[in-house]
Amino acid sequence: MSATVAAALKKAAVYILGDEKKRGKLVTVVLSAAVGLLLLLCAPAVMLSSLGEVGEEAQVPELHINADDFYSSLDSESRQRLDDIRSAGNDIANAMDEKGVKVQTIKAQLIYMSYFEDVQNFNAESYADLFATAQNDSDLISAINSTYGLDIDYDEFVRTYTFVMNSTLNSYMFNDAGSKNCSDLAAWAENAFISGWGYKSGAAGERDEIDRIRYADNAGLVLGYLNYSPTDKKFDSAYSTLVYTEQGGIDTMPEVVGIGLFDGSQHGIYVGNGEVVYSSESVGYVTKEPVSNGSWTSWCTYDGVTYPQEVEDAIESLSGESSSE
Repeated sequence: MSATVAAALKKAAVYILGDEKKRGKLVTVVLSAAVGLLLLLCAPAVMLSSLGEVGEEAQVPELHINADDFYSSLDSESRQRLDDIRSAGNDIANAMDEKGVKVQTIKAQLIYMSYFEDVQNFNAESYADLFATAQNDSDLISAINSTYGLDIDYDEFVRTYTFVMNSTLNSYMFNDAGSKNCSDLAAWAENAFISGWGYKSGAAGERDEIDRIRYADNAGLVLGYLNYSPTDKKFDSAYSTLVYTEQGGIDTMPEVVGIGLFDGSQHGIYVGNGEVVYSSESVGYVTKEPVSNGSWTSWCTYDGVTYPQEVEDAIESLSGESSSE
């Protein structure tokens, strides 16, 4: 992590902990939702970056504390700083939701927390507009720099964002956290790609306690979604085997995100725009590629995942064609 980002996050560490002495301790503060999602997500990067001599590969133990006790232990100035950060984070979350870019909430909060200390008259709605209109992250960072007079380095941003995202599972990615549906499966796969998950046999999205990286094997990318509870923020073992049904050739696939793709041995998740995300043993991580670049031969559905009527109609149509042959 660069010195610029480390310095920005070091300031955030003071805000969160309210005690400069604690910057020298190798801890990750895991706060409850009452303190705010922003602080929960930034804590791993904040504490690592506060130690100049410690690399990102260091193992970080977790210190679980009660949010209310933590808040009451702060002095009045630190409480006000924490309240200001929490308020801004909530305003950003609401604005991102209103602009239809809820999935990018963590990104918006992280950029604000890391770089906006000297920005005056901040408005969450106009800030969210930049995320809604940017075509990609490079354009987004350029727009933020131009609008707010900042000098955020794009490569620094990518490294920091990937590191923080790998530390958590983005609760904002789910459209319907109460069900297992193909839209959220696509968001899950996209999040795994953005967060830099690695490939490991038998893994399904859990974070390795030694190297602090999330892993999934090819089937595990789907099984992790099926076994993860966004409400409890925990994995269970309800699904141990990926059960799927090949529905038809790739040329018959409806344009619906979250549909599975299959090449005879590997599964991929269609995420829209002609692209598929999958965990690849050969490359060693979750990757994305155009569907046309691969050897995908068929599309499939997965047991435990619900699909819209468009998919059901396509399956019925293919079934009818088979019956008439």
